[in-house]
Amino acid sequence: MQQRSEETRKQIVDTAQTLFAQHGYEATSVSEICDAAGLSKGAFYHHFPTKQMLFLELLDNWLDRIDNTLDQSRWEKADIPQAMIHMANTTKGIFQEADGGLPMFLEFWSQARLDPEIWQATIAPYHRYQKYFKLLIKEGIAEGSLKDVNPHLAALMIVSLAIGMLLQYVLDPQGENWGEVATQSMHLLLDGLARREE
Repeated sequence: MQQRSEETRKQIVDTAQTLFAQHGYEATSVSEICDAAGLSKGAFYHHFPTKQMLFLELLDNWLDRIDNTLDQSRWEKADIPQAMIHMANTTKGIFQEADGGLPMFLEFWSQARLDPEIWQATIAPYHRYQKYFKLLIKEGIAEGSLKDVNPHLAALMIVSLAIGMLLQYVLDPQGENWGEVATQSMHLLLDGLARREE
């Protein structure tokens, strides 16, 4: 019974992701998701009280994969600068995995502002990544690989770089090799942050 419920939930999520990417978040109704998945509305609302909550699960799934990639980069590298370069190197894969879905996320975010509760859930990852990189910068300062800079400001710059790359990728996916741009941009950032041998 539990396995069947999980399969139904996954079917709803997978179907919604496809339809949102094809037609947009707002243009896709719960009825269309149910029809495409071959499920009743009762089955949908058993798993998701609203379409917004379904979308937040899609967002969480994508962010979980990013989190796993960041954690793996951190623990595979000897110091913080090496870990940050490796994180930037994974950007291409993150973009490719989200290909077609990024415009959908932008559409959802623009509409989420109308609902304070949904908006708080939507921006929570943004604050989480600020905290993540702030702690990473502090760790780099403690290990002596980074200058004694303001960790909060450095974290804001890193998150700004990531969001800027995502937005540029959405606007012009073929305009640049965005994975390479992300890596080279991180090198430039680290040129200012890395502690030099005296």
